Amino acid sequence: MMDASKLKEFELFIDQCKSNPSLLADPSLSFFRDYLESLGAKLPPASYNQGDSKSKSYVVEESDDEMEENEGAQKTVEEEEEDEIIESDIELEGERVEPDDDAPQKMGDRSIEVTEESREASQEAKAKAMEAISEGKLEEAIGHLTEAILLNPTSAIMYGTRASVYIKMKKPNAAIRDANAALEINPDSAKGYKSRGMARALLGQWEEAAKDLHLASKLDYDEEISAVLKKVEPNAHRIEEHRRKYDRLRKEREERKIERERQRRRAEAQAEYEKAKQQEQSSSSRKPGGMPGGFPGGTPGGFPGGMPGGFPGSMPGGVPGNVDFSKILNDPELMAAFSDPEIMAALQDVMKNPANLVKHQANPKVAPIIAKMMGKFAGPN
Repeated sequence: MMDASKLKEFELFIDQCKSNPSLLADPSLSFFRDYLESLGAKLPPASYNQGDSKSKSYVVEESDDEMEENEGAQKTVEEEEEDEIIESDIELEGERVEPDDDAPQKMGDRSIEVTEESREASQEAKAKAMEAISEGKLEEAIGHLTEAILLNPTSAIMYGTRASVYIKMKKPNAAIRDANAALEINPDSAKGYKSRGMARALLGQWEEAAKDLHLASKLDYDEEISAVLKKVEPNAHRIEEHRRKYDRLRKEREERKIERERQRRRAEAQAEYEKAKQQEQSSSSRKPGGMPGGFPGGTPGGFPGGMPGGFPGSMPGGVPGNVDFSKILNDPELMAAFSDPEIMAALQDVMKNPANLVKHQANPKVAPIIAKMMGKFAGPN
């Protein structure tokens, strides 16, 4: 049973309300007014504050404004799309030729056994080719070198020499085929790397050309390689810098895209949170019970799990028998808290399921109020 002195205080409070119903218009007593209505009581108009309905509508409108701001932020995030990155042209220098599309030249069969006689005949054909080159007869030189290759298809030098003639003829693709054959036979063929590097330079493959020419220079340096590198390397460096620049720009663009998506999701989550919060506040204000948003009367067993005092000794209608209303009504912090929708939503949540207390204990705004309420509901020592 409720302590006699507490019951007397409560009776005095009820008498004051009877004689002056306007006391119930105090916003801090809205929980008590709601409780009386939940029992079917009809209160006089003086019990209501004229600004109640207006105040409630203001809360809803404020939430709507916040939601509109969030939606506006979301639209802004979505509209901040960037144009595709268009790469600028690179200013390159040096001679380039059109790729040759002739049928592939004859290659020797490296699987055959090369006799000493074939080697000698191959060298004779090569000598004729060198004479033709000195006379500027490049097509004739190609014919002699092809004969030398067919006689000795295992000679990397023969392929490399023919490749050099193709370069003079501005036929880079043919030169590359011969250079590749030379490098397959001898991976350390300086002539193979040199010929392929020079052929790639003619095709404008500056980075690949620079790589081949550097390898050739390491294997067998000569002035011609150095001269070609001086033309190739600046272009190779410009291409590398250009690629790094646009790789960086694309990476930054992708990072901004990811950030916009993160902001969009955050805006959506915030909007959903505000919407749920508004619905919960609206639902809490309509639910019956002694205190706004919760603490309906007669909750059996109170707060389980070791909370002091529980809610024992329920009186008719659900008012706990050991509640000191004067302590609640005279506590400014609690009265202010009861008008906070977030706190009352948490109290409502706990009253639905006392086990939900755990998820509110980390909330610095809610936890102290719950603790103080527990103290008010605690039984006599």
